[in-house]
Amino acid sequence: MPSGPAEIEVIRPPEGRRFGFVLFDFDGTLSLLREGWQGVMIPMMVEVLDPIATDLARDELVRLMTGDVEETTGMPTIYQMMRLAERVAQFGGEPQPPKAYKADYVRRLLAHIDGRRSALATGDVEPDAMLLAGVRPFLEVLAHRDLVLCLTSGTDEPYVLEEARLLDVARYFEPHIYGARDDHEASSKSAVMERMLAENRIPGDELLVFGDGFVEIANGKEVGGYAVAVASDEAAGGGRMNAWKRDRLLRAGADMVVADFTCCEELVELLFRPSGKCSAC
Repeated sequence: MPSGPAEIEVIRPPEGRRFGFVLFDFDGTLSLLREGWQGVMIPMMVEVLDPIATDLARDELVRLMTGDVEETTGMPTIYQMMRLAERVAQFGGEPQPPKAYKADYVRRLLAHIDGRRSALATGDVEPDAMLLAGVRPFLEVLAHRDLVLCLTSGTDEPYVLEEARLLDVARYFEPHIYGARDDHEASSKSAVMERMLAENRIPGDELLVFGDGFVEIANGKEVGGYAVAVASDEAAGGGRMNAWKRDRLLRAGADMVVADFTCCEELVELLFRPSGKCSAC
């Protein structure tokens, strides 16, 4: 039966594990800077398909694209654009190259979050206001342990590096910060996990994964790791669990579920007995 503090749902306790390598997803797990990205991507896809998918009502098309995005969340963005190109061909259209769709999406998303990025760059907004609740105290605790911390994202690597620095979290992970590259297979989360485990000579059972996407949770379990699902309500900045995320991440194999990182002390106690104390909790 699930157990643990009210803020933490433990499906399978990490009994006997000694973690050496901790991998975090970025967007939605730590960063709120790109919150609402689905509200940019899905309408763009519907806009592309609406003129040719004439057999589908618009709400049906929205549901179809929402499903495609949900299935590929956590993968490099190019995979979602590849799926869009497949849908265009399926409905009898002539698809553009996935890179062209991706460029359009990135342009729209950057316009959507430009105010947030600018506010961080000028200091008008403190970095912690754009982080999920409790992130910094938890990273501070981990930074003082003998661990390799890794940050990975399906967002293009230059943006991940820039945004991690704007949010003042890059220092916890450097040099292990990985985003999507042109060689999208080599920069996938599963490839990053396998490479980092091999380079650091860490067995899979010493891997601890935090993520809010199906992909990183499933990938972490595939290599023998322990997976903590961060079922964050991004729009609220944390504080409550997103039921849809929770159910989906449990299906991916999550061993533990949290809404955010405000339960720092309890989380450290469960994962790293004997625990350190988190003064901010």
